[in-house]
Amino acid sequence: MNENPTVSESLARKLKIAIIVATALTGMLVLYILNYYPRTDTAVVFANYIGIAPQVDGPITHFYVRENQLVKAGDLLFEIDPRPYQYALERAKSEQQTLEGQIVDESRTIASQQSGVSVSQANTHSAQADLNRYAAAVDEAQAAVTNAEQGVNRANAEWLYASNNLHRVEPLLTKQYVTVDAVDQARTLEVARSEALKQAQSQLKLAKAQLQSAEAQCERAKAMVAQSQAQLEQSQHAVTTLEPLTAQRGARVSAVQTAEYNLNNCKVYAPFDARVTNLILSEGAYAHTGQQIFTLIDARNWWAIGNFRETQLRHIAPGMKADVYVLSRPTVRFHGIVDSVGYGVTPSTQVISNLGNGLPDVERTLNWVHLASRYPVRVRITEPASDSLRLGETAVVIIRGY
Repeated sequence: MNENPTVSESLARKLKIAIIVATALTGMLVLYILNYYPRTDTAVVFANYIGIAPQVDGPITHFYVRENQLVKAGDLLFEIDPRPYQYALERAKSEQQTLEGQIVDESRTIASQQSGVSVSQANTHSAQADLNRYAAAVDEAQAAVTNAEQGVNRANAEWLYASNNLHRVEPLLTKQYVTVDAVDQARTLEVARSEALKQAQSQLKLAKAQLQSAEAQCERAKAMVAQSQAQLEQSQHAVTTLEPLTAQRGARVSAVQTAEYNLNNCKVYAPFDARVTNLILSEGAYAHTGQQIFTLIDARNWWAIGNFRETQLRHIAPGMKADVYVLSRPTVRFHGIVDSVGYGVTPSTQVISNLGNGLPDVERTLNWVHLASRYPVRVRITEPASDSLRLGETAVVIIRGY
């Protein structure tokens, strides 16, 4: 009768000890899991997004998407009336072609002007050659005048000798100191020398006349050279240049490219696979440059951003694997990889005065208790279904390690 209570008490005591040990082990296991496999249920699903805004003004003629539609990269989103920009492109091309026509015409004019310069140069060379020829003729005429003057001097000397000799022998004839033949010879020689002198004087006059003619021709040649040089300078100064026109080519090309750019921007395409959201306009609305029409959520990459206590960060590192659960589909596990661990949050105003914006603002709770700061950890979800995740929905993140 006394053994049964003792056995029952022993079993009860062992059971209590086992429960305590199991509870302690369970608590230690939970602490181990929480420390080495951190988790948070305050994560949110995040994706990059951009506002779609046109780069040209104009009425929207057609929308090719609807709210929440999934679009692929390169899909046409909407179109702005292209007619004004088509007209601008045609005008820019016309102005460019007009400029090229002006350049061609001016090139022909310049070629004609350069031909005129060549003709003027040829005329200058010809006039200079004539001047050189007439200058040589002047020198030759001057030499002829000199020779003629020497001939006149020589003929004059010979005539004087013959005349003196005649005057000397004529008185001797009456005294019969000389013969009649000697007198006749002296008279004939005097007449010949007189004619020779006259001829030499005529040659001198002719040489002087030729000299004057050569000098006149030389002066005229000098005038022709001066005139041809003046014409050459005038034709050279008259030659225009293409620089004022060719300098406009860059502006014309830029105008055409700008017009083509604006025309192409009348059609707006999806830059990547995305989800359309916040579409509140309809066809006919007037789009303004830079004014957002709707938003595209990048469907290529998704993240879960969870806030982990600073005491857990030593167990989290980029490259670790993670599991992500979203509240809309709690039974579906998404695999992820830690992309980065935050290095800054806004300091608590309870500890330090406000330093301004620019850092993630992670709120703390239980202000009467000293709580650890929380830092955002970004987990990239690998190969998610495009229609399974929504930006901003609540998620649970569990870090699994490497």
